Amino acid sequence: MERLSKDKQVQKFLEEMMKTDNKKFIILESIRNVVYTNNEKTKERIMYGGIMFSAEKDWGGIYVYKNHISFEFSEGFKLNDPENLLQGTGNKRRHLKLKSVSEISDKKVDFFVKQTLLF
Repeated sequence: MERLSKDKQVQKFLEEMMKTDNKKFIILESIRNVVYTNNEKTKERIMYGGIMFSAEKDWGGIYVYKNHISFEFSEGFKLNDPENLLQGTGNKRRHLKLKSVSEISDKKVDFFVKQTLLF
């Protein structure tokens, strides 16, 4: 189900993605639905070429690459990750690479979003 963005730039980005790569658009929309199901007050804006999510502060973003969508968690180093699903070795940021809608549940996006929103 398509969720309209309150941010005009985000909406334009989503509309372009729907036209150019519908598979990635569906993944983006599915991730956004997980985000808004967990916190309907989440704000989004275009930043670094993708969609940045914020509540009290920026907490994550989704970015489109040639072969996947990356869901970046700003303070991913704090997340409980018993199955070692998160990637990244930097000081703070961690990410999930998503290539299909099924990976949203397989890689436990909801589990990580819920944790992130507690920070």
